[in-house]
Amino acid sequence: MIWRPRRAHLVDLLRQGRESLRKVPLQRRVALLTSFAVAVAVAVTGLAGYFTLRLSLYRSLDSELTEVAMALSDPVAGDIRRIGGLTQFTLQAGNFSVAVVRADGQVFFVPGDEVHLEVGSEELAVARLHNGVSARSGVASDGRPYRIVTVPLAALDNYALVLGRPLNVTNDILSSLWIVLLLFGATGVVLAGAAGTAVARSGLRPVRQLTAAVEHVAQTDDLTPITVTASGDVARLADSFNRMLSTLGSSRERQQRLIADAGHELRTPLTSLRTNIELLAADARSHMLGDADRNEILGDVSAQFAEFTSLIKDLVQLARDDQVSAAPEPIDLRDVITAALERARRRAPKGLKFDVELSPLYVMGEADDLERAVTNLLDNAVKWSPPGGTVRIYLEGDRLRVADQGPGITEADLPHVFDRFYRADTARNTPGTGLGLSIVAQTIQRHGGWIQAGRSAQGGAVFTVQLPGTTTLEDLDTLAPTGF
Repeated sequence: MIWRPRRAHLVDLLRQGRESLRKVPLQRRVALLTSFAVAVAVAVTGLAGYFTLRLSLYRSLDSELTEVAMALSDPVAGDIRRIGGLTQFTLQAGNFSVAVVRADGQVFFVPGDEVHLEVGSEELAVARLHNGVSARSGVASDGRPYRIVTVPLAALDNYALVLGRPLNVTNDILSSLWIVLLLFGATGVVLAGAAGTAVARSGLRPVRQLTAAVEHVAQTDDLTPITVTASGDVARLADSFNRMLSTLGSSRERQQRLIADAGHELRTPLTSLRTNIELLAADARSHMLGDADRNEILGDVSAQFAEFTSLIKDLVQLARDDQVSAAPEPIDLRDVITAALERARRRAPKGLKFDVELSPLYVMGEADDLERAVTNLLDNAVKWSPPGGTVRIYLEGDRLRVADQGPGITEADLPHVFDRFYRADTARNTPGTGLGLSIVAQTIQRHGGWIQAGRSAQGGAVFTVQLPGTTTLEDLDTLAPTGF
């Protein structure tokens, strides 16, 4: 029942550690992680090297002690009481200690030797089994660490020879190695931290440039693209940021142009409307206008209101096309054209004829927007067609052509017919806002197509629209995505 609170506490500590790490700057975080990784690698390598060398030294010492014990086993077996005639001076010269252990636990030492090995169960086991060799680390009577090797006496059953050598030299070597590993490990961690800091500073330089550019845009509203000398993910991020700036710049330019053009175009009907209303207000006090003049001014006011309403409607449509997300769906373009044609016929003067030929064409798009675009094209053709003229509407393949028999478009006006608020010299006195064809072009482009203006064979204007589509509804799924 205790491990659950401890586990929850550990989870909380880990979560707090992650949150604290997230607050550390990225450059410092990279340096810390690099130093930590190097420290772990150095620690693992150092420990592996230390224990490998320790094992190698112990094996070498055990091998040497075993050979000496085997060489002493026969002389010692001949004189157990005096340990084969070994003396204290002999032991000091060889820097080892000797003892003989009997299976019943009795131990024999070299006469006069002041340092005695402490015999344990491993040594007794070798004496009783009279087989095998044991090697272990132990202590002597003086408290110093010894490496102790035990071999059975071949000439005597139930006896074993115990040989030990102090571990001072071996432990000194290992201690020196441990100090070297710590010093070089600490140096490696410091160097790794410095290298990590340098690499992080160099690698994050493009990110800092990008951050500075974002802050500059936020403070100054300057959308100039930035230059980042980098590659890989940072380069793609910078490229995406520059594309975003370009898009924002284009959007701002369109917005400013729309506001400027709208302000210019709204000023004229508002000025005229205000003048007429002021005349009517003055006449209400002085009664200076006759009925005919008053009716004419009221007619002008009504026409100006209609022009003003049409202009506001077109401006709203342009703003919607710039901002509203699209929801395309499969459309039979013939239905769109037919619906637009019904509107045009209702508004067309008597005697105007429509020559219509529609082949199947299915597209992905927004029916309302396409119908409005086609309606604008037809209204434009109706406006410029002479009495008794013919408007030709042909849908063949992926091309829609709308042609009239009006005066046509001059070469000087052709490049500008789709510009917002553009009015040719011949159209200055005709009704309209100058936004209809701009709305058409914008709608067609949003649907992945294009529109061109030219002169028809009959001398009037012809507008050619291309929309990506298929002749059957079943093939529409294979169509590549459009501009939505």
